[in-house]
Amino acid sequence: MGKKMNIDEKNNSPYSEFADKLLSKRELHTCNASLKKESIELLNELIDFLFPHFSNKVYYSPKDVIAKLQLLERNVISLLKIVSDKTEIEIEKAAHQFISKIPAVHDMLWDDGEAIYKGDPAAESIDEVILAYPGFMAILIYRLAHELYKLDIPIIPRILTEHAHQITGIDIHPGAKIDSPFFIDHGTGIVIGETTTIGKNVKIYQGVTLGALSVEKSLSHTKRHPTIQDDVIIYSQAVILGGETVIGKNSIIGGNAWITQSIPPNSIVSSKSEVKVRSTEKSFDALEFVI
Repeated sequence: MGKKMNIDEKNNSPYSEFADKLLSKRELHTCNASLKKESIELLNELIDFLFPHFSNKVYYSPKDVIAKLQLLERNVISLLKIVSDKTEIEIEKAAHQFISKIPAVHDMLWDDGEAIYKGDPAAESIDEVILAYPGFMAILIYRLAHELYKLDIPIIPRILTEHAHQITGIDIHPGAKIDSPFFIDHGTGIVIGETTTIGKNVKIYQGVTLGALSVEKSLSHTKRHPTIQDDVIIYSQAVILGGETVIGKNSIIGGNAWITQSIPPNSIVSSKSEVKVRSTEKSFDALEFVI
């Protein structure tokens, strides 16, 4: 049977200082252990409700739909109580405002899905887009998280978009302002920063970064990320940085472009690269084999 540690032994332990620090941090930064789990459960419940592709539930009448919306509102209230220091009346008001936005979000998402279907020759149906395209799933989760973000709900919007990041490889901050329709093609590695503004009919390919020129904390309440106007196409691995950077409408940004200044409307931007080709029959310098 193990010997019980007495007070003196605890004080002499090499971990005493660490133990005090850990306990202090746990007291200052405590959070409900179920918050992340319950946030994602609510998200899945919303997705199931909005799209039958993910649900076994069948709604037979408008009364069924309205009843489900009322249940969702109660579930939102329960979740907000975990993170909000507002009064119960304020929490109920915020939950009601969020649920009231669901019809408009639903319309936007169908527009997004149709844009992806029409714009991708490989897509065989809008149902395939909704069920199988990571770009659509990332947009879906972003639009729900964005409505919570606009209500100044802490933590939960980021939990939702980081969940989308984990399952799709697409990182969209819930604070970004993205109009509809919006088309993400392939999507892996896309990063869209908090103060980004994106207009209608914008198409973005994998690896695109819409980021900030500076990451100084003092700039947290300023516009740090670019504005992308309507009908712009941004090809893979392009990097567009800066809060004052505006990509004019109807422009095309080529792959691997690095942009830190505004681009006029109707522009084509390309990144020039040089490719050298020579015969494999010739011998190579030793340095070319260094890894």
